[in-house]
Amino acid sequence: MSIPMIHANHIFGLEASVVNNVFYFDDQSIMYPAGSGCVRYNIDQKWQKLFPGSEKSQGMLALALSPNRRYLAISEKGERAMVAIYDIQHDQNKKKKLLSVNDLQAQEFVSIAFSPDSKYLIAQSGKPDWTLIYWLWKKQKIIGVMKTTTNANPIYQISFNPQDNTQICVVGDGVLKLLRYSDGNLKQTNFQKFELQNFLAHAWMPEDRIIVGTDMGKLYLFELAELHWEYTIMLDIRKSASISQMPSLPPPQPKVTAITIYSKGFMCCAGPGVVYIFERGEEKDTFKKIRVIKIPQDPYSTDPTQAEQQEISTLCLSPSEEALVVSTNKSQLYCITLSSAEISKGELAYFEFLSQSFHSNIITGLDICIRKPLVATSSVDRSVRLWNYETNALELYKEFQEEAYSVAIHPSGLYILVGFSDKLRLMNLLIDDIRTFKEFTVRSCRECSFSNGGHRFAVVNGNVIHIHSTTTFENLVNLKGHNGKIRAIIWNPDDSKLISCGMDGAVYEWNTLTGKRESECVLKSCSYTGLCITPDSKTIFAVGSDRTLKEITDSQIIREVSSNDVAYTCVVMSHSGRMLFIGTANGSVRCMKIPLPVKPEWNEHQAHAGPITKMVITFDDLYLLTVSEDACLVFWKIIDKEGRVLKRDKEVGHAEEILITKSDLQEKNQMTLELKTRVEELKMENEYQLRLKDMNYSDKIKELTEKFIQEMESLKTKNQVLKTDKDKIEIKHKEDTVIILDKHAKDIEDLESMNNQKLMLEYEKYQELQLKSQRMQEDYERQLTEMDESKSQALEELTEYYETKLQEKRTLIEQLQEESRQQIKEADETRKQIEEDADREIQDIKIKYERNLRDEKEANLRLKGETGIMRKKFTSLQKEIEDKQGEIEKLKSEHQKLHGVIRSLEKDIQGLKKEILERDETIQDKEKRIYDLKKKNQELEKFKFVLDYKIKELKRQIEPRENDIKEMKEQIQQLTSKKISVFRSKDGN
Repeated sequence: MSIPMIHANHIFGLEASVVNNVFYFDDQSIMYPAGSGCVRYNIDQKWQKLFPGSEKSQGMLALALSPNRRYLAISEKGERAMVAIYDIQHDQNKKKKLLSVNDLQAQEFVSIAFSPDSKYLIAQSGKPDWTLIYWLWKKQKIIGVMKTTTNANPIYQISFNPQDNTQICVVGDGVLKLLRYSDGNLKQTNFQKFELQNFLAHAWMPEDRIIVGTDMGKLYLFELAELHWEYTIMLDIRKSASISQMPSLPPPQPKVTAITIYSKGFMCCAGPGVVYIFERGEEKDTFKKIRVIKIPQDPYSTDPTQAEQQEISTLCLSPSEEALVVSTNKSQLYCITLSSAEISKGELAYFEFLSQSFHSNIITGLDICIRKPLVATSSVDRSVRLWNYETNALELYKEFQEEAYSVAIHPSGLYILVGFSDKLRLMNLLIDDIRTFKEFTVRSCRECSFSNGGHRFAVVNGNVIHIHSTTTFENLVNLKGHNGKIRAIIWNPDDSKLISCGMDGAVYEWNTLTGKRESECVLKSCSYTGLCITPDSKTIFAVGSDRTLKEITDSQIIREVSSNDVAYTCVVMSHSGRMLFIGTANGSVRCMKIPLPVKPEWNEHQAHAGPITKMVITFDDLYLLTVSEDACLVFWKIIDKEGRVLKRDKEVGHAEEILITKSDLQEKNQMTLELKTRVEELKMENEYQLRLKDMNYSDKIKELTEKFIQEMESLKTKNQVLKTDKDKIEIKHKEDTVIILDKHAKDIEDLESMNNQKLMLEYEKYQELQLKSQRMQEDYERQLTEMDESKSQALEELTEYYETKLQEKRTLIEQLQEESRQQIKEADETRKQIEEDADREIQDIKIKYERNLRDEKEANLRLKGETGIMRKKFTSLQKEIEDKQGEIEKLKSEHQKLHGVIRSLEKDIQGLKKEILERDETIQDKEKRIYDLKKKNQELEKFKFVLDYKIKELKRQIEPRENDIKEMKEQIQQLTSKKISVFRSKDGN
């Protein structure tokens, strides 16, 4: 058999320490770090794709997704800081580029970001350098370097301006910088002077504005380095349990740990488990808080309020802005649909788990069930969870008050054994709960296991193994012999033997009936951490601190396979006995074939970011399950070399039975009866409501029908008017068409007559040429006869002379005849060309007028469409005019009301002035009588003080009324101008 291979099928967990640890790949899927790589998770179809990280990486620190959704950048910690960039759309397992700086002392990049066009990448190094690196990453070329802080204050976040590759923002503890790249250098833009604080997060808004949050719950909006708006988020002390317990302490300030932008404003998380949504205000650069979204309490926890106390680390908004996903410092992912949240505006909205709840701390226990596809895990986070490895879902979970160190699930899948820090508990797996029904006084039980038959279970108490009966809970036997803590126990297939290993370097084989030790193999130089046994119970494989795999047979180590300086933590064998899987301290899984070859060879697969703590194989050998200190659970699918899934010879069907207590069943039955009665009542009530609605709807239908008939009549009249207009336009167009056709026919006749005249002229010329040639021939013949008659006597003497002369004349005649024939040909050619030109002109004119006719038809159709559009505009404008007239009437009434108010206020002012004059006269009279009434001097002074106070009060009352009068006058002027503009627009239209 070839070396087995495994493929990561599903991973449960989230690396909460990674910066920017969740983002949307598209509207249906998100990406987040889990284990040693990144997971792309489809929210609707529930499938995953794993993007593994680098093999030599010591963990991820930050993520960034390019704006074009093609490249994924991962900041990895190692011997030196580096950034790995993957092409996630084409080849997900191949690195595109690996970026690092040779002379950089820092071992990590704490924050990374892509430019808007995805061509550039910036990375912020950690201590002690705190240097910003600006890369042209496809060419691995550094084009800019800048030290962002001169002191030891940390930098938390860097980002590009979404509209500008050259503008960068950096925030940190006492650091707020705006950088610009130009001429090969990074230059700082100075902010206006204000007190520097611990800035934790920021985000870019439109028009080059930046929103920044601090650890004191303050939000600042900057535009071009100038402060335009600030806001302080106050914690709701009524919802905080910690504050209610300590009322004397001042309320804590919420930290703004993340900010994201959306089309109407921004969102930020501030305080434990709370997200605030801000929307733009009516004034520029102002925002108002419109929604609050909280993480709900966890009903499966002993302290339900702990869930809402989680700190949100990342906000992620879907591209369509329909959903919001958040991640917390407890490795949880929550989501909410924003469209549903807007239904109950003004009330609190609550998140829900994105897929299921994850472990948030080291997973210490793992066990598998035979009769059901269930996996049980226990963790330091005090929770016990049951997973389904076929549906990739969380079936059940519960949190306790103590840490859970170990877990074992009964083969039937109905019971679970959990070792806590104070006791060992045997619990029932109910339909919706994990309930304890038996406790054992075993403290800090690190290992426990049910037998393959399920009738017994073994638990580890320090260096002693207790075997109990599952039915009577009786302690059957105690296995003593280890000098150190026992790290692993395993039953053989027929439950007759139990094999254990411990930190004392001993591997013991026990008889479970007698409690005696049947074989042993002790190697004090090795501290064993894991073991497994072959199906025939003859060979044991063990791993430990000496970094080797040991094959033990008959108490002897017959073979050791070195791990190449990688520590082995656990080992597991398939039920067929042909495959061996080993977990390592660096989080990888090694696959080996059995029997072990002479030369060590294996397939290694990386998925975890921490040491693997436990491994199990399902009973059908289809899945390998691993857990690690990184709080992740991975389901591996076991495949052969050709990529086919392995199958067992015998398949065992899964049971569907579940447990439920009698009281719960009675309660559910009672609830069912109550709900049935309630359903009947609701049915009757709904029927009554439906009758009422039918009556109301019938009345409304009558009203609408009458209204519809009236509208139909009006539309019919309008349609008739439009038809008459259409007929008129058609008649006009027909007349125009007849005129154009007559003109076209007349033009054709004129052209034909002109062409006939030209042909007649050419024919006459031809006749003249023919007559001329005949005359010339007759003349020459006559001359010949005359010469014969006049010189007959000298004919003989001059025969030769005249013969030559005659020959010359004959040649001349032939030439003339040839010229005549040539002229005839030219005349024929000229006639043909003239006829062709005439035909061509006739055809061109015909095409021209046909085109004109078609254009006229198209113009006619276009005019018809424009006529319809103009009618629609006319009707809409009439409606607008009617609306404006209504507004004008309203404004007139308001104008009259305001005039009435002004008149009443003027009357009040006149009355108050008169009262002031009267009071002044009385004061003068009182002053004249002061000398006469010295005894009443104090009372008069008091009276004067009261009068002065009343005068001031009256003046104070008059001033706002005068301001109101001014405002009313201004409103009247505005309304008047608006009215004038409306009438002008009406007149213009």
